[in-house]
Amino acid sequence: MLWGVDQLDHLGGPYLSDISVTSTGAGRHRRGARTSDRTRAPSRTQGDGVASGLVSTPTAAPVISTRDLHKHYGRVHALDGLYLAVGAGQVHGFLGPNGAGKTTTIRILLGLARRTAGEVEVFGRDPWTDAVQLHRRLASVPGDVSVWPNLSGGESLDLLARLRGVRHDDPAYRAERDRLTAAFDFDPRKKGRSYSKGNRQKVALIAAFAVPAELYVLDEPTSGLDPLMGVVFQQEVRRVRDAGATVLLSSHVLSVVEQLCDRVSIIRAGRIVDSGTLAELRHLTRTDVSFVADGITPERLAALPGAHDATVQDGRARFTVDSDAIATVLPALAELGVVGLQVAPPSLEELFLRHYGDDAGPAGPDGPRPPEGAGASSHAAGQGTGPASDQAPRHRADGVRPGHGRDRR
Repeated sequence: MLWGVDQLDHLGGPYLSDISVTSTGAGRHRRGARTSDRTRAPSRTQGDGVASGLVSTPTAAPVISTRDLHKHYGRVHALDGLYLAVGAGQVHGFLGPNGAGKTTTIRILLGLARRTAGEVEVFGRDPWTDAVQLHRRLASVPGDVSVWPNLSGGESLDLLARLRGVRHDDPAYRAERDRLTAAFDFDPRKKGRSYSKGNRQKVALIAAFAVPAELYVLDEPTSGLDPLMGVVFQQEVRRVRDAGATVLLSSHVLSVVEQLCDRVSIIRAGRIVDSGTLAELRHLTRTDVSFVADGITPERLAALPGAHDATVQDGRARFTVDSDAIATVLPALAELGVVGLQVAPPSLEELFLRHYGDDAGPAGPDGPRPPEGAGASSHAAGQGTGPASDQAPRHRADGVRPGHGRDRR
């Protein structure tokens, strides 16, 4: 049988309600849903086993496309004209400070929230009306995970695998589950109620990576993980990318995005303010250097290889340096007799203030560095809007409406 949210309620739900690793998609079906939305699609697996050949051959069309996307909660404009395009086979970073609109965007992409206006497509489909079909092709991990308190970690993993059409005793699934359990140093025998935040996060990550998907939507997936487990996470992202999957990685941690992503889109105040490859956004990976030295001038600092934005104030010099030039610059500074040398990556907030100022900039295609393919969509602007769509939903602490996990407005 194919389990859905209704069948899980007796287990103590709603838990894992924002982890879209289920083939039933976003939960309870809306009244009047098409028959095809209420029936199980032909299996994408061999028998009941782990999917074989699940990943599609990359195409020119973007896997994810939004155009002039808006989401309002009353007077709050969480998204204010968002343009985003994620190409097939990419690890695409979605970078921005807390509150910028990353999670709201992801909830719309997963069919958990309804857009107020604009266009959005995932695999060429509307995620609000076609959520069931889309969730058979994707897996997602939120940054704040709840688990069923009365189930062990292993039972939760097997249940989530079943939701994706894979039997718990399938040999390929069990081998992958056991590999990931060991890699993430996770004890599946403990009850969910005993898990720390980091271990709850591991449940979501193992469940997502244990069964192949075409698209992985990861919203602050390393939240609660220690640095060693962060390395394991990065290895798994590279593995699924090499298998041909597409990954949308939302984060406010610049170093995670820098390590993994082929392209990056920068969101601020509900708009994309910059988008490109890491080489094109090289200014975001520079390191801050400050020190005290006699007779130093901005001009002398600017002459150093890879140095930018040099200033000298009250005897303290500051500049930024390209990451690949640090090894050259630091020996040169030693010759200047510097004292109190400090080298540190800037915070994301500092980067945004430095490079984007207080204004998020234009939201449309005439804005800074619009994403390629942003216009690839067939849905009419404003489709799916309604009078109720401007009313803010009631959220749990993890942003999920109680008992549903989906914005049903």
